[in-house]
Amino acid sequence: MKSLKKFGLLTLLTALIIFSAACGGKGTNGSKEGTDKKDNAAQKTEELSGSLVISGSSAMQPLVAAAAEEFMAENPKVDIQVNAGGSGTGLSQVAEGSVQIGNSDVFAEEKEGVPADQLVDHKVAVVGMTAAVNPKVGIKDIKKEDLIKVFTGKITNWKELGGENQKIVLVNRPDSSGTRAVFNQFALDGATPAEGITEDSSNTVKKIIGETEGAIGYLAFSYFTDDSVTPLAIDGVKPTEENVQSGKFPIWAYQHSYTKGEAEGLAKAFLDYLMSDDIQNTLLKEQGYLPVTKMKVERDAKGNQKDI
Repeated sequence: MKSLKKFGLLTLLTALIIFSAACGGKGTNGSKEGTDKKDNAAQKTEELSGSLVISGSSAMQPLVAAAAEEFMAENPKVDIQVNAGGSGTGLSQVAEGSVQIGNSDVFAEEKEGVPADQLVDHKVAVVGMTAAVNPKVGIKDIKKEDLIKVFTGKITNWKELGGENQKIVLVNRPDSSGTRAVFNQFALDGATPAEGITEDSSNTVKKIIGETEGAIGYLAFSYFTDDSVTPLAIDGVKPTEENVQSGKFPIWAYQHSYTKGEAEGLAKAFLDYLMSDDIQNTLLKEQGYLPVTKMKVERDAKGNQKDI
């Protein structure tokens, strides 16, 4: 009888010990989980704090600036400065470490003096470009061979192409411009443009074309937001998103955001944000750019194009 009582007491004590251990274990695990969550939250907050300086392509500036504004609204401890200056400037500055991200209309391999092997390419969008004329010129379509003659100075008056009797005024971009490099390669087949007005800002180019009789230049689709300039179709193919995506319209380029080495910290967070569905499918299109994911063709640094 005593043995039974001792056995019952031992059983009860054992059960209590097991129960206490189980409760204690849960409390410890729960506490650790809570700590992990706090650590992760602290880490996330730290990653989304600080400043970021971006420079380069002026054609990319509207998109990157708009995305930066939304990113800063969601992350009030972040400050992002987006400067233009041309693709060459962006690539040089990111290579030397004076900015964290360098935007470019062209592959780094295409720019002389840029250590492309030190840079990492992030293709964030596609931009379509075309020649743009003053609305009073009187044409909306041009043959590619005639476009080359216009920019090389072989055709000097719009009446030669069925337009108004107006002297052609060329508006070019500086040598450092990625927009110029893309236009020269895919619109002019590598021909060197004749001398003309030279401006390094797409906004300024648009303003000059719109205010100058007989003017022609070239702009990214994102700048065709009103009727102040007329975008030209080439060989009967209109400069539309669908025609660029299918490969029918020839003048387009990737929009590159380069980092020196792999992107880290705030730069990585912002680049991930640029590739998010919200930016690619909404803001990017609102700004006149094309999602990389919708392209049916692709190009390499040498300009070779193939179907995807």
